[in-house]
Amino acid sequence: MDVVRDDPPAVVVPGEQAVTVFELAPGVRAAFTGRRGGVSRAPYGSLNMGAGSGDVVGDVTHNRKLVATACGLAPDHMIWMRQVHGADVGYVPGPQAPADLPPARDASITAAPGLALGVLSADCPGVLVADPEARIAGAAHAGRQGMARGVVPALVRAMTERGADPARMYAVIGPGICGRCYEVPAGMRDEVGAVVPGAACLTRAGTPGLDLAAGIAGQFASLGVRRVRADGRCTAEDPDLYSYRRDGRTGRFAGLVWLTP
Repeated sequence: MDVVRDDPPAVVVPGEQAVTVFELAPGVRAAFTGRRGGVSRAPYGSLNMGAGSGDVVGDVTHNRKLVATACGLAPDHMIWMRQVHGADVGYVPGPQAPADLPPARDASITAAPGLALGVLSADCPGVLVADPEARIAGAAHAGRQGMARGVVPALVRAMTERGADPARMYAVIGPGICGRCYEVPAGMRDEVGAVVPGAACLTRAGTPGLDLAAGIAGQFASLGVRRVRADGRCTAEDPDLYSYRRDGRTGRFAGLVWLTP
């Protein structure tokens, strides 16, 4: 499996927003946001994308419009989820009405061009996947619980059921807390490691930890997904990213994936 740990190549975008846009696969674009260039005030400063984080809803809405502009998307073509640390996958046929409550799930797929699937993060990696030949894209929120419950395998299966092939898929594992920083009780480390090989690790302090990116990469490998990139940035170490483990009350950054028309 080709796992590359580096930051995706950035594309210059208008405005001052911290948005990295890149080609995930031929005909597929993806993006990760950072903290800079929004309107949210402390402790959410400033490009908070999370409507459920306690921030002013109007500020989050404005931030999302800024990101949509930077990505060349219509704001109503960014699709969000009410993330619940599960493994449910939903198909998205088209834009959501503004008044619609986002569905409670942790993965979405679509075949609609120009429809960006969004995943919110503040330590849990967002996972973006696409099969450019089948023209299907997917996004998943893959934290400790979701990873252990199989949200990534569920996403790949749902895409495959609609004509995708794991051998043709491209994937990126977004920023998340790294194994050096993610300390957990020994029992939790062993429990997760038993169902997700490669996830159990030691922190830099020599205490029990979890390496979410390694665990997710192992799941992709077992599913036959070979083109996998890991962003590599640690949310707890990088002040330009939101981290719940580091800051407690904080905002959310976003991962987005969409098929180009």
